[in-house]
Amino acid sequence: MELDEKDIRRFQNTLRDHSEYDFTEYSLTCLRRRLTRILLEYEKSMEEIMDAMRSDGRFLDEVVKKITVHTTELFRDPEVWKKLRQEVLPAYRDRPSIRIWHPGCSTGQEVYSMMMLLSEMGMLEQSRIFASDINPDVLEIAGEGTYKYHFNQSYLENFQKVLFGETDTHHSSLRQHWKKYFHIDETRDMIRMRDFLRDKPVYKKLDLVKDPNFFLVKFDLIVCRNVIIYFNDELQNRVFRLFWDNMEEGGTLVLGVHESILGPCSKCFLKKDSFYQKKPA
Repeated sequence: MELDEKDIRRFQNTLRDHSEYDFTEYSLTCLRRRLTRILLEYEKSMEEIMDAMRSDGRFLDEVVKKITVHTTELFRDPEVWKKLRQEVLPAYRDRPSIRIWHPGCSTGQEVYSMMMLLSEMGMLEQSRIFASDINPDVLEIAGEGTYKYHFNQSYLENFQKVLFGETDTHHSSLRQHWKKYFHIDETRDMIRMRDFLRDKPVYKKLDLVKDPNFFLVKFDLIVCRNVIIYFNDELQNRVFRLFWDNMEEGGTLVLGVHESILGPCSKCFLKKDSFYQKKPA
């Protein structure tokens, strides 16, 4: 089932005209991939999908949620987390307050990874954690902090790599360390984060396309990985400007390993390895 640019533009216009969402500046390649999966799942044509969106608000919301669901993992890309631990976070150690924002947080594994790392560094108490996403369903999952054990089992190895290095930590002692942060119930296939982690973040629904910073604070660290890759160049630069405007001087922006800042906003940040530091105006 091949969708051409005309089909995608019609979908974008239908969504914009019948909802609060505007995907007209999303990457056509990413939208084509997501829409193709939606057509196969519902076994409908593009015209049938758009007719249903116009007449059924609940169906429209379902489509939006399917497009905006992004996968996330505990300590995804361990090397990035190691560099955060070694090169970025120590600079904030002596500050009385550290404000960290995770835009596009999805189901929250990255938020919990950050809090576990901060706890290991003795910096969690002074940190204020903020997280947002366009999709309210994933924010609810993030707030609950409950995940499938077998799905996340392999990612727990990343926990070891980031916190203990490549040493062969004994499995029983590692599981004992995990208990500080989450409870594992293999019979129910469940990982549940401890209350002191679940209660700390402030979550808000926020659309990076059109919304301002609802948290009304400036941030020392913004972690936005594997989100802007879904936007076209113009929208990416608007989002980077939003980040710049809402960062403290010398603040740090973390993007995904396959993302970078191009265009006008490249002059607003100093690239340091896989991180970007805010330049003064």
